[in-house]
Amino acid sequence: MGTHLITGATGAVGAAVAGLLHDAGHSVILTGRDAGRLDATAARIAGGDRVRTLVLDLTDPRRIEPSLEGAELPPLDGLVHGAGSVALGTVAELAPDDWIGQLLVNTAAPAELTRLLLPSVRAARGHVVFVNSGSGLRANPGWSAYAASKHALRALADALRAEEPEIRVTSVFPGRFASEMQRQVRAHEGGDYDPDAFMSARTVAKVIVNALETPRDATVTDVSVRG
Repeated sequence: MGTHLITGATGAVGAAVAGLLHDAGHSVILTGRDAGRLDATAARIAGGDRVRTLVLDLTDPRRIEPSLEGAELPPLDGLVHGAGSVALGTVAELAPDDWIGQLLVNTAAPAELTRLLLPSVRAARGHVVFVNSGSGLRANPGWSAYAASKHALRALADALRAEEPEIRVTSVFPGRFASEMQRQVRAHEGGDYDPDAFMSARTVAKVIVNALETPRDATVTDVSVRG
């Protein structure tokens, strides 16, 4: 069994991925900004058995390296980038901070964390999964900044795959799924949020875990998931 580090581990998909991996016998390292929420998520998964937590604030990629000092991470069989940020609006409406915030969290932070953890991933000949979005494949009106950050994330994954042939790299492009982010999106759109109207986060998580558990003689490079 392996060890997998998951960002955004207190979110819907991140927590579901961690739970599924743990149920399969793996050890998981949960990361997020809120120590209390991380501890609560760890307790729900396993009461602390084969679960570690690590506080990481991805809103400023320059702070990631100091946060990892002294962490003593083992070889990583999986690195799952599940954290994300969204701020919707037209190009005419979005302020510079809306662009900067999403590009930092959705693109620059995964790039920096990957850079810092590459020695651990290489040591295990591991697997990096980028949880992207349908917006990483197309840009719709009102989604410009978010889509730009996710298109850039796809480019990051493609470049990493070519640069690091000994590790596997997967981009997952989910459609809309039930989550707190989806609640925010629906509020912005002026609509009601009904979680039953969307894919479950667990469904998306199963796709991610299936990619991670693909036999080593193959790589799932890109997978789209629609409800």
